[in-house]
Amino acid sequence: MTASGSEPYPPAGVDLSHPSIARIYDYYLGGDTNWEIDRQFAEKLLTEFPILRPVARSNRLFLHRLVRHLTKAGVRQFIDLGSGVPTMGHAHEVADQVAPGEVRVAYVDHEPVAVAHSRSLLRQYGDEDRHIAIHADIRDPEGLWEKIGASGVIDLDEPVALLMIAVLHIQQLPTPDSPVSEDLGPQLVATYRDLLPSGSHLAISHVTDEGIPAGSAEMLDRIKTMYDSSGSPVIWRTKTQIEALFGDFRIIDPGLTWTPLWHPEEASVTDETPNLDEPSKSIVLAGVAKKE
Repeated sequence: MTASGSEPYPPAGVDLSHPSIARIYDYYLGGDTNWEIDRQFAEKLLTEFPILRPVARSNRLFLHRLVRHLTKAGVRQFIDLGSGVPTMGHAHEVADQVAPGEVRVAYVDHEPVAVAHSRSLLRQYGDEDRHIAIHADIRDPEGLWEKIGASGVIDLDEPVALLMIAVLHIQQLPTPDSPVSEDLGPQLVATYRDLLPSGSHLAISHVTDEGIPAGSAEMLDRIKTMYDSSGSPVIWRTKTQIEALFGDFRIIDPGLTWTPLWHPEEASVTDETPNLDEPSKSIVLAGVAKKE
């Protein structure tokens, strides 16, 4: 899986008839786990909207600060849903910088390339007793939870941090078992909230079309049209709708805010600040809430 030269035969289960959101995101972040169909689609968007690259970087750096902040607060288990291709720093690497050898992480994705690449990296640089990549469908919370529990890596009776980073604005395409397009929204997140034990955290980042700079609404309309027509439909939500995804969990400081504004003091000295001259240009709101 390279960004230049001849491309290898894709792993079993990989659909190369449509670009993949996970592989497009990997390309935005400068990764090389993508195919020509992904790069062509990404380049069309980047040609029109070059800001998408710093938007993606800002979202990924939010993930880094989030893991750093929660690990300092005592969190020792993370479940990263829709983890995608582990480009530009992985959650377990960030956690181990704070609490070496103490944190357990489960990466979960339905994209075969993301899972295969994650497993390969974890074999080389991870700890099989503390890190795992699981192939599962986010639309099947109970089945996904069962796989995580059976792995022996995460103790689901103890608090965890459930990460839903840039996944809830993606709508799932119809399948033989699910004949209509599904919104990964309120009902699904409510099920995950119920599965979490007390003391757990829920972290969400989500694209919004509210409160964004002039001209960004037209950009998001164009992006949505392109993603929808590519076979990867998306949905944007207002701040109120995103806040509602946390249910009755207590949202921790600084609340639901633009990704660059979420605990900027947790940035690493190696983090390169994205070229966003105002926070709202990130077009992504982020927040974390705790289940009491």
